Amino acid sequence: MRLRTIILLCGITASSTTGCTSCAQSYIGLMPGTINDPANRTLRREILSFGIGRFCTELMKHSAPLKLADDQPAIGRFFPMTCTAKELTNGDLLVSLGGDGYAWTNISKKVSFDMNGTIEYDQDFQLDGSTMYAYFRTKQVTKSDFKSRAIENQLVSIVNQLTPIGENFGKQLLASELQKGFTVIRDKDGNADFGLGVVDIGKQPLKPYDVHGSSRIAYENTRSEIHQNERDFIGPIWIEDSSRALWVTATLDGVDAADVLVLGKKDGDASVAAYVANGTAGPLVGTPVFSDVIQNGVQWMKPIPLPKGVYYLVLDNTSTAGRVAPPVNLLDDRAATFTYVVQIGDAP
Repeated sequence: MRLRTIILLCGITASSTTGCTSCAQSYIGLMPGTINDPANRTLRREILSFGIGRFCTELMKHSAPLKLADDQPAIGRFFPMTCTAKELTNGDLLVSLGGDGYAWTNISKKVSFDMNGTIEYDQDFQLDGSTMYAYFRTKQVTKSDFKSRAIENQLVSIVNQLTPIGENFGKQLLASELQKGFTVIRDKDGNADFGLGVVDIGKQPLKPYDVHGSSRIAYENTRSEIHQNERDFIGPIWIEDSSRALWVTATLDGVDAADVLVLGKKDGDASVAAYVANGTAGPLVGTPVFSDVIQNGVQWMKPIPLPKGVYYLVLDNTSTAGRVAPPVNLLDDRAATFTYVVQIGDAP
């Protein structure tokens, strides 16, 4: 009874006081054996229920890299636009979300899409000391809808009107992603990591850069394969305080050079919308607030001081933005592979 009271008081306080979000986690971290006991699953779900109200808010603050396999680079990105979440009578979490995005295949080149899905998650968590592993296992996908919007390869676009190969690929990719579920790993200081599928307690998702123990908040830590005349929009990235910066570390492979740019929210939203609406990549909307060039084989690491606001980091392999104009070779699609970590921290 005492444990339930502590959790209730801290949960109520966390809804109104900045910094107390980790209060309950610090207390329950003192008794991981009791919390992890299989007999206390109902109690664990009561604890998780305090965060359900912010589930969609946090989800829509990020886009999701799309991969064919966990150990492969991202080939596209999904941007959530709508989200609702509610607890079912059996304690499961029902999430309905919709949005748009883009992906790349060697047949279609870029294909953009609209997606809607409804997923029922079996939610639970375990403690590793004071670190919480929150598991959202996919119980069933009750709705899954994928529609292609634009296909870069014009021949494939025409064929798609007769035989929906774009939709078929998208549905397979979507079904694969939704069935994996996900794990949120949150330490006692409030820093969170994310992994597709079930990440065993005590382990960490596979990441190219080891940034654990850093005072900066890791926004994204992965690889992205960006083909000829394509780009990737990492964001939206929320800078919620003044005197902050994006700290970006990256290496480039596959091409001699590529552009790294930053757009503010208005121009970023408009540029993403234009990229999704059109088969080919045109110019960015607006003027980047930051622009630089990354060279092949040389680690690029820079802080990018930014005022409070919302931003997109753009990795660009086109001739319509930035300073690099990659050669166009119809018989040799030179993909730019970025290995990178994006963090938010104090400005230098």
